Amino acid sequence: MRIHEGQHVLRGGTPLHTARAAVILLHGRGASAEDILSLGEQAIEDLPCVSLLAPQASGSVWYPLRFLAPLEENEPHLTSALGVVAGLVREVESVGLPSSKIVLAGFSQGACLALEYAARNPRAYGGVLGLSGALIGPPGAPRSTKGGMAGTDVYLGCSDRDPHIPLSSVEEAAAFFRGIGATVEKAIFPGMGHTVNAEELAEFQSFVSAAAATA
Repeated sequence: MRIHEGQHVLRGGTPLHTARAAVILLHGRGASAEDILSLGEQAIEDLPCVSLLAPQASGSVWYPLRFLAPLEENEPHLTSALGVVAGLVREVESVGLPSSKIVLAGFSQGACLALEYAARNPRAYGGVLGLSGALIGPPGAPRSTKGGMAGTDVYLGCSDRDPHIPLSSVEEAAAFFRGIGATVEKAIFPGMGHTVNAEELAEFQSFVSAAAATA
């Protein structure tokens, strides 16, 4: 069922065919591609060689229930959302950029989607950033550990009192990615709430700069 396919994709930065790296940006529940594209533009303001791709979810929601709900209860929306990310990855690769030049980044529901895509499609990425997010599904749900992340940097930034993302879910995501070979940085901010702070933005900029600079 094509729920999210055909929605618009906002683009920013340098054109994809001339870029040295690409960032796929995934917005949160009730937000928009415009919102997350603005965050991406801050991350590449000193990097003229990076392309930004920000897809829009149908109805501004990637999947209807909480990320902790049983997976089948968020279908077929979740599969459709993962398909959108997969399509953008293929588009980037079609111009000659390998996955090691692709940064997956999202906030809130978009962070959960970015992390879930990487977990289901483990390989070397330019980086994966989950800003106030975790893996999708009930706590302790079984996951395949086939494949590996080849040392890919994964950043998990979240408040210790996020009203939507339990700290235990962030810790579970960190453990999973370490288990498949990623280099994980978990940054927990006391009392921050559900938002993105300056330290997380600086980390975002660092990830993108590294992806654009590597051979």
